Amino acid sequence: MMGTPEFPLLSKEGDVIIGGTFSIHSKITLSLLPFTNKPEPLVCSSLNLREFRFVQTMLFAIEEINNSSNFLPNVSIGYKIYDSCGSTLASMRSTMALINGQELTIGGSCFGKSPVHAIIGESESSSTIVLSRTTGPFKIPVISHFATCACLSNRKTFPSFFRTIPSDYYQSRALVELVMHFGWTWVGAVRSDNDYGNNGMATFLEAAGKEGVCVEYSEAILRTNPKERISKVVNVIKKGTARVLVAFLAQSEMEVLLEEVIAQNVTGIQWVGSESWITSRQLATPRAAKVISGPIGFTICKSKIPGLKDFLVKVHPSQNTNSALLREFWETVFDCHFQSKSLTANMRQCSGFENLASVQNTFTDVSELRISNNVYKAVYALAHSLHNMLTCRNGEARNCIQKESIEPGQVLYFLQDVNFTMPSGETVFFNHDGDPIARYELVNWQNSEAGDTSFVTVGQYDASLPKGMQFAMNHVNIVWAGGALSRPRSVCSESCLPGFRQAVIKGKPVCCFSCIQCAAGEISNKTDSAECIKCDLDYWSNEDNTQCILKRIEFLSFEENMGILLTMFSLTGVFFTLAVGLVFFCFLDTPLVKASNSELSFMLLFSLSLCFLCSLTFIGQPSDWSCRLRHTAFGIAFALCISCILAKTIVVVMAFRATVPGAGVPQCSLPLQRLSVLCCTVFQVIICTLWISLAPPFLQKNTVHSIDKIILECNVGSAVGFWAVLGYIGLLAVLCFVLAFLARKLPDNFNEAKFITFSMLIFCAVWITFIPAYVSSPGKFTVAVEIFAILASSFGLLFCIFFPKCYIIILKPERNTKKHVMGKANVKSM
Repeated sequence: MMGTPEFPLLSKEGDVIIGGTFSIHSKITLSLLPFTNKPEPLVCSSLNLREFRFVQTMLFAIEEINNSSNFLPNVSIGYKIYDSCGSTLASMRSTMALINGQELTIGGSCFGKSPVHAIIGESESSSTIVLSRTTGPFKIPVISHFATCACLSNRKTFPSFFRTIPSDYYQSRALVELVMHFGWTWVGAVRSDNDYGNNGMATFLEAAGKEGVCVEYSEAILRTNPKERISKVVNVIKKGTARVLVAFLAQSEMEVLLEEVIAQNVTGIQWVGSESWITSRQLATPRAAKVISGPIGFTICKSKIPGLKDFLVKVHPSQNTNSALLREFWETVFDCHFQSKSLTANMRQCSGFENLASVQNTFTDVSELRISNNVYKAVYALAHSLHNMLTCRNGEARNCIQKESIEPGQVLYFLQDVNFTMPSGETVFFNHDGDPIARYELVNWQNSEAGDTSFVTVGQYDASLPKGMQFAMNHVNIVWAGGALSRPRSVCSESCLPGFRQAVIKGKPVCCFSCIQCAAGEISNKTDSAECIKCDLDYWSNEDNTQCILKRIEFLSFEENMGILLTMFSLTGVFFTLAVGLVFFCFLDTPLVKASNSELSFMLLFSLSLCFLCSLTFIGQPSDWSCRLRHTAFGIAFALCISCILAKTIVVVMAFRATVPGAGVPQCSLPLQRLSVLCCTVFQVIICTLWISLAPPFLQKNTVHSIDKIILECNVGSAVGFWAVLGYIGLLAVLCFVLAFLARKLPDNFNEAKFITFSMLIFCAVWITFIPAYVSSPGKFTVAVEIFAILASSFGLLFCIFFPKCYIIILKPERNTKKHVMGKANVKSM
């Protein structure tokens, strides 16, 4: 049995006529156009039980409203139902028939008034676009129950369009959130090659790209494509590495694709479906479940329509004996035929007593009323707009619109403002684009205890909620591809662990990357980091490059071996100095001690003790004050020490240049030596004071020399001040050396000048060597070199000047006599 789109398949007169256009048949036969006579009517075949249920739901709602005594009293609603056959060509013909009331022919007359006041349909976006473009200029409202293309929300292009199903603008974004929630960053995509699939997939690809989801391939098909084209698309799916496939397909395209998937036995793919097919009973067969078990996808929320089941099972050809559609429906359901001459060997004749209540098929199944509920809501939305329009305002008859004068434009005006609540508790209204609130259920195909496929709700998506709260999962187990309970992985590259970063592979999508370990001093503390984070200046990366830790602080401490060793040498020097002082004190009245100028000797020993002790200020964690102390203490202590040696040298020269042998040191030389020591030391104090006042040393964190540690060191502040202190000490040392060198020919028994000369040679050698070693030593070794120079020069002075005398005092007391000390002097005087 077949139908045509030019004539209504079902109709009923009323005060208000609602047109309906549905894809009642899914196939259309196009005859060749001879262009010599009137074209033959389009012939449609293959009854779609799901679409026929939509038609009966519309009739049920109209009958329910007509039987209501409180809703639209004294107003009857009629209908004209046309078949678009799932084709835009047929849709155009049915649209023109709805608008004009007759077939569009050349030379035909137009009534000037539309026979319908509103239209419900279509089931496909492309056909709905044709319908809405045509009816828009006539202000005939169109409410679609199944057209989801986001393009239909354009009020300038489609001013009279409304729908009770959410726009794909929201579904596409919901699908992106879904794949992101499950960590699928590498997916395949297939779509219907029409307005529904192309617009929906374009929105999905745009949103997916912003979220870092990559699409390995994107294929398009139509149900009318040749088998070779469908087979090629399935081969692409089979050869792809993506384990997740987003199928933005109309049910008719999904049927064609599924047949080829079954034929090629493509398994192991996790299917993500759109609302058009994800809850289709026609697809959820045991045969299909072998290859696409566990699909998941968004669909509109299901509902209950009380009384619909009873209405559906009462459908019978006897309701309208002239309706070829009702006969075709009956023959399709019961696989029989009313006309005996059309019977085949395997077909029986219909008796008319068959019982629909005993049949379980797509038509009688009311367990998943989703799209049918949209049809139901569309009829009630029109009824509420009519009710609001026919209700008299201010109780005055002149403000009432009479049912005989209702115009489609008036229905359109009142339809925009409808706001009512269905018996199920759902609120129905339209936004300024004619769209409802976008709410979806996330469903998963699971096998029920009876062995068939059930659509289990595992999550929700509500676009009215704030971003981040729109998508939510239920605490329900999901069955994945192949019946697995563990979620499949679909990534181009395995995740980069913390401590690594992603590096895009040239020529491949951003989801395909290699993992490169973060460089030293950089970290990544999460999986799949696009970039490594550089640690702050005081921090460094750990061995795994997963966190920044405080850099190791380096300075010469008292606890480490080098610090302990240098401290021991420093204290040893102090001990030796005190020991020498004690020896000199005990033998203070001996000729050798007297001849050594005991006052200067004790002053020199005191300054040497300070030199040994000042080296300790270089050990330990430095601070601003310790930096200032160490350099000034070092400069003043050594200036005092060299000043004492210089004064001693001057005294020696003066003593042995005396004209009278044995006369001793002139009395005037005592104030002179004290004054010379004071002046030389005070000058160094002045230099240090200026240095500390103008540009003092300060603590510096050196992060340049070593990248993984912080070296605490003292910055001299002013290089001029630092080298002025060293230079002044060097000047005193050179002057002392010159004077001692000039006195080298004095009597051997008491030639202290040669010991001073030798000590100055050691002192100068140490500090000349110190300069390059100081500059080139890294980190704490710089401080160690400085301490070594201090200790070495101090020991040199102590040993060279005082140990020979201690040797005589302690071990050779017979030489500690005035005669022996002045021996050579007396010989020369005789």
